[in-house]
Order: sequence, then structure tokens, then C-alpha cells
Amino acid sequence: MTPMLILLFGIKPSTAISSDLVAAVVMRPIGAVVHLHKGTVNLPLVGWLCLGSVPMAFFGAYVLNLIGDSASAEVNIEVALGAALLLGAAAMILRFGLDRRYGNTRQGVVKGVVVRPVRTVMIGMIGGLIVGMTSVGSGSLMIVMLLFLYPMLGANQLVGTDLTQAVPLTAAAALGSLAFGHVEFGVTLSLIIGSVPAVLIGSLVSSRAPDRYVRPAITFVILASGLKYVGVGTTALGWILCGVLLSAAVAWLAYVKPWQNGASLPLDDDVGTLRAPLEGRPD
Repeated sequence: MTPMLILLFGIKPSTAISSDLVAAVVMRPIGAVVHLHKGTVNLPLVGWLCLGSVPMAFFGAYVLNLIGDSASAEVNIEVALGAALLLGAAAMILRFGLDRRYGNTRQGVVKGVVVRPVRTVMIGMIGGLIVGMTSVGSGSLMIVMLLFLYPMLGANQLVGTDLTQAVPLTAAAALGSLAFGHVEFGVTLSLIIGSVPAVLIGSLVSSRAPDRYVRPAITFVILASGLKYVGVGTTALGWILCGVLLSAAVAWLAYVKPWQNGASLPLDDDVGTLRAPLEGRPD
């Protein structure tokens, strides 16, 4: 949402970040309530995360205010936002790879996970600072860090816990934005009016669309936005994105190997045909 406000509507980066954070305060509790109802939230883990993330999110908004609103300051904010987006894209790719490799082994019960307070607070501090400064990271960077710290925590439990702690985290960052005067209330109100029904529509779509299609598309958009913000030119950006798409296609072909699957079908049919009349015969 923040990249769209900046790139499509020409809103200043500092204002876009702050307005997005305030609007998110309205949206995030909806998902948190659903996960709390389903029992996929580790409340002690949420508490330790908030201990680090809430004060650092407020501090991040304060740092954003210290940077200022001059033209050079806005460029610096764009670079910081781009770096956060690139980290988020890398985190989503890493998470996808880890889920593919270890997803079936993460069967831990949410209430049976042993919380590691110090490391959890540190994750909250890192994520809170990045969210307060850029509005990016609570749904990507923090989830990956939690995945490494709690490898047995199931994916839905990981998302539920992170989403629940993101409610006070976002509220603290939004409060900091309100206190330091970056919020454009007209923009925020428009975001809320558009996003609330869109969240419902998006939920219906995502519940039917396979995750293996939705997540790569989101990652691609985040990557493109991040590269644009860190100063990559339009022509270079186009070549980079084409290279990414080509590399992804090659990687998919190498993983799926459709030519082998197609070649094995006649052999399997022949084996099944030969096996049928032999069944029941003594060795």
C-alpha cells in the first residue's frame, strides 16, 4: 500500500508511511480475532514480542520525524523504504524455501512451544524499529526470524502469533506518527474506506487461489518496488525483472521436470498392464 501511495499518487514517502500505519490499525485486528478464535496464537510469545516491538515502533516513528521532510530527507526515506522492501522480498523467498523443505516437520502445538524471552524480545525490537520507520516488515521479516527461532511452530500458528502481536505494534507506530505530525487524514480515511471491503474480497479470493501463485506475485511486486526506491533506473529495472522472471521459470522447470513426468507415463502404464495378469501367481 505504501509503494502505491508514493508511485501512483505522488504522496510524500513520510506521509505515505504514516498514513498507511494508521489505516493498518483498523485492518489488522480483524485477522487477529480470527486466529485467536481458532486457537493459533501463542499469547506468551505475543507478550515477549510486544515488549520489544511496541517501544521500538514508537521510536522508529520518532526517527522518521527526525529525518525531516526536505527533498533530500524524502529521498533518504525512499532508500530506507526500498531496503526494507528488498529485505521483505528476500524474507518471503527464504520463507517459501524453508516451508518447502521443512514445512511437513513443523508440527509443534502452539501452547507447547517453549518461549525464548531474550531472543524473542530482540526480534520484536528489530521488527518494531523497521515497521515504525517504513511500515514494512511485520508480516515478512518478523515471521522469518520467528521461523528460525521456533522451527517446530506450524505455519498457521506462526502467522496467527505474528498477526496478533502486529496489532499493538502497528498501534504504537501509528501513535508515534500521529504525535509527530506525518499523517494525512484525508489519505488515511480513503485507505480505510477502500481497504475494509477490499480485505473481505481479498480473503474470498485468497481462500480459493493457491498460495503457490499468490505469494510469488506479491513477492515480485515488493521486489520491483524496492529496487525502484533504492535508485535503480527504469530500463535497468525492466532488465532485472525480466531476468528474475526467466530465472524463476528455469528454477521451476528444474524442480518440476515436466519432461520426466511426461516420459514416465507410458512406462507406468506398461508396468501396470504387465502387472495385472501376473497378480495372484506364485513366486
